[in-house]
Amino acid sequence: MKLDDIKKLHQKKYRQALGHFLVEGEHLVLELEKAARTNPHWQQARLLVTDAFKDWPSPWPVQVVSERQMALLADTKTPQGILAVVPLPKASTQQPNPAEKAIYLHEVQDPGNLGTILRTLAWFGGLRCLLSPGSVDPYNPKVVRASMGAIFHVPLEIDVPLDSLAERYSRIACLDLGGHPIASPGFADHECYLFGNEARGVPADALNELGATAYTIPGAAAIESLNLASAVNMSTYELNRLGSDPKTFHPGKCTGV
Repeated sequence: MKLDDIKKLHQKKYRQALGHFLVEGEHLVLELEKAARTNPHWQQARLLVTDAFKDWPSPWPVQVVSERQMALLADTKTPQGILAVVPLPKASTQQPNPAEKAIYLHEVQDPGNLGTILRTLAWFGGLRCLLSPGSVDPYNPKVVRASMGAIFHVPLEIDVPLDSLAERYSRIACLDLGGHPIASPGFADHECYLFGNEARGVPADALNELGATAYTIPGAAAIESLNLASAVNMSTYELNRLGSDPKTFHPGKCTGV
């Protein structure tokens, strides 16, 4: 792929047309390398670096570019000097693990929210992310950066119609102000957890058709709603708590990034 084509990968239509996306920065490239050890798809990449990274021990072909060229290719204002060009994953035909739970995001729009959610799902593990049509492109550079590399470790499906969930899952949960507290033992008994658009939520008629059980995150109600990523984070933490053996549960490291 020519450098002019790589620059076009900032836009969704060219990512789709050329079948590739960009992974920028040292940390994300390291996460990509880690994922490539166990997932053959991520082994098909190409690395572009400036002189500062010319000795990078890459498992992929490496091309050295000038700092000016890197500035044109990168999405960030002050690029680190290393980026990978990676093929887009093909639509997954792999059947989900029976023990795996699904997090369905209906028309999520904010790249930062999606990246943060993917990071949370990767931290807890055992969670598949389903994106509805009309959601932000998960291979948008902003999503990839916000995920901190989690996008390489979370099973991800895009353009999953809302009305298809009933065919796949018999027990679906959603968040609603009038629902049961997420600390309820039954919260962990569902197969799919449905979260709505940041502003509009999920259409009420669709929830009724799906027979979704409503749960809520109790609070003081001083404001109208929680941030979407925060709601998913609290819910997945609660799922992990309800499903974990207290003797083996370990909270791990927390960062403020």
